[in-house]
Amino acid sequence: MKHFQKLIAIFVVALTALVLEFGFHQPLWAQGVVTLAGAYLALSMLVEMIKTLRSGKYGVDLLAITAIIATLAVSQYWAAMIILLMLVGGDTLEDYAGHKANSELKALLENSPQIAHRLEQDTDQTTDIKVEDLQVGDRLLVKSHEIVPADGHLLQGTGLFDESSLTGESRPIEKTPGDDVMSGSLNGDTAVVLQADKKSADSQYQRLIALVRESEAKPAHFVRLADRYAVPFTLIAYVIAGVAWALSKDPVRFAQVLVVASPCPLILAAPVALVAGMSRASRSGIVVKTGDVLEKLSTARTFAFDKTGTLTKGTLSVEHVHPEKGVETGRLISLAASVENNSNHILGRSLVNYAKEQGLSLENTTAVKEITAQGIQAEVNGQLIKVGKSNFVTEQDTVQDADQTAVFISIAGQYAGSITFTDQIRSEAKKTIQTLTQRDQAQVMMLTGDQQETAATIAKAAGITQIHAELLPEEKIKLLQNCDQEQRPVVMIGDGVNDAPALAEADVGIAMGAHGATAASETASAVILKDDLSRVAQAVEISKDTMKVAKQSVWLGIAICTALMLIASVGVLPTLVGALLQEVVDTVSILWALRARHSQNHQHQKKSSHHEFSMES
Repeated sequence: MKHFQKLIAIFVVALTALVLEFGFHQPLWAQGVVTLAGAYLALSMLVEMIKTLRSGKYGVDLLAITAIIATLAVSQYWAAMIILLMLVGGDTLEDYAGHKANSELKALLENSPQIAHRLEQDTDQTTDIKVEDLQVGDRLLVKSHEIVPADGHLLQGTGLFDESSLTGESRPIEKTPGDDVMSGSLNGDTAVVLQADKKSADSQYQRLIALVRESEAKPAHFVRLADRYAVPFTLIAYVIAGVAWALSKDPVRFAQVLVVASPCPLILAAPVALVAGMSRASRSGIVVKTGDVLEKLSTARTFAFDKTGTLTKGTLSVEHVHPEKGVETGRLISLAASVENNSNHILGRSLVNYAKEQGLSLENTTAVKEITAQGIQAEVNGQLIKVGKSNFVTEQDTVQDADQTAVFISIAGQYAGSITFTDQIRSEAKKTIQTLTQRDQAQVMMLTGDQQETAATIAKAAGITQIHAELLPEEKIKLLQNCDQEQRPVVMIGDGVNDAPALAEADVGIAMGAHGATAASETASAVILKDDLSRVAQAVEISKDTMKVAKQSVWLGIAICTALMLIASVGVLPTLVGALLQEVVDTVSILWALRARHSQNHQHQKKSSHHEFSMES
């Protein structure tokens, strides 16, 4: 708004000068008005430039300030007015372009839920409370077309939930009782009841909002890099202008050169491209906190993956069912799942999902009792069913804990069998690793605290040859620190709390944040919101496209400005025309930078398809 208000003020000054010169035939008054306005704006720009220099960045507004002063000094005040109009107009266009490119990120803030409908235990009446006041375990009514206020799981009702703002998935997802629901997802046409598993402040949506605010607040390294391009460019501009003045003996020539020597493409184009690239990443379910993350990802040489929850699904699935003699397999699964349906434990949720996949029905339970770190029990058709550790479900000494993750089941006090679980590799893991090693020519390794044998099995399935297993968090950090310079930048991908130190140590830390807010998401420099490992390769592609467009827009502006300076140096480009042409360059650079909002490959394919269609026609 500040730049827009300046633009309006300059328009008022320009109209006043026009009326004075062409309406009242008072050119001196017109020149005076323009000179005063130009001097004031040049002074304000000088103050801003000094502040920029003091903050440790390069101030590149010196060319614009010099051009305004030079045109006013040689009485080319209409050229000075054009420079002022276009310079502030360019800043206003940058504000608009940045807002346009960042719209997907800011939509998250605008849709933040404020009120939750809590169901009272005794009456089932709803009470509206602030989202920050809800507690874990609260039953919440989510009405049709309302945003889910906290992470939880469905208790009653079936609905379609739009998770596009969180994961980039455009298709609404159907949820049934027992399914997890993310805060920030939009409920469909039917009201549902869910139980809050996290407070609002700890939920996925609020964590995402915090990440967005963090990404907006931090500067981008490449913006400073673009400013450094302007240092030699400024010197070249002064040399060309000085030589032109010396050879022609005409100070107007100095002004003519500087009028077209705009640093705006360097100042505006790079940050607009970076914000556009971050916007594109956000639409793909990837929150990038800072612009320099895109720069590092575009040249990444090493990718280090955690195993559990990253290369694997992180949600244990049933591997084998071991019923005792005389117990039917389906009956054992159905009873265990019926009892576990009352629990939030990860094994219980996995068992319930498995029972549903097998087409088994869940039975009603009563007298439910859960014992922390031991198991859960309930009555089914009058029989006491226990599910949990071996010493919880039975006192038989012959039942021993399994070597792998398992639950044990007893029916009416009699041991009935066990169910073992395993973590499965993600279906997209192998293709993702192939893309990184073949397309991006990067080396890939696994860093995990798991056992060597288990790690080797997953690594082989994923196509990873470098395996570092049985690592403590500090050992992961040491491995990352010991990477040679030619192997950098190093990207670490993880999801757990134990991965947070390694994510912070790596040049780029990427957290798999689909399962909620963790220390990993807070520490990482980028967060993948959709539970899809292929987004890592997509993030690299977006980064490469963004940096390519950013550099193209900067060099495009430099090339055109340099050509215009050389033309102006021979005196064939009047200051007024030069001022107009220079601002056209700014507009072209910014519009070119906005191309980073879209896939460059997709644009190329569209052009190719159009060309092929034209040939066929």
